[in-house]
Amino acid sequence: MLIRAASPSRDAGAIASIYAPYVTDTVVSFEEAAPTPAEMAKRIERLTKTHAWLVAENGGEILGYAYACPHRERAAYRWTTEVTVYVDPRHLRRGTGRALYQELLERLAEQGYRVALAVIALPNDASVGLHEACGFTLVGVYRRIGFKLGEWWDVGWWQLDLAGDRGDELPPD
Repeated sequence: MLIRAASPSRDAGAIASIYAPYVTDTVVSFEEAAPTPAEMAKRIERLTKTHAWLVAENGGEILGYAYACPHRERAAYRWTTEVTVYVDPRHLRRGTGRALYQELLERLAEQGYRVALAVIALPNDASVGLHEACGFTLVGVYRRIGFKLGEWWDVGWWQLDLAGDRGDELPPD
């Protein structure tokens, strides 16, 4: 399996295809309409200006993807990032998600990000297990905050310290 940077022109179609059933059939994503490949290409182009977007590939097939995005617009949050990972259901439980996250988190730390946040609609034991195996810890739950598929859903927030030994350093200006 190869982990590499996503290409808007090369990978948007496969990424949109992987993401679509998570949007239409689950509460894993709170989006209600699956983005087109063109929309996904725009997202990749926009986010890769400041954050990493990776794909896992094997024999030319995209198995999954992971990316980071800004947490909030306020300047004080600029060293914090939200992360997410999606794996093609045919390739779940084979280490793809963990491999994507390992590479993504390393790149984010190298870029100077200090905290990674993951947002998980609950219940979702598989996602919670993956995030906790990658070192994330639960920091809070918003109760009944998302409405999708005719029900209210809780959302949990998990956090990972990316700063490590440089935890007390002041960020660059």
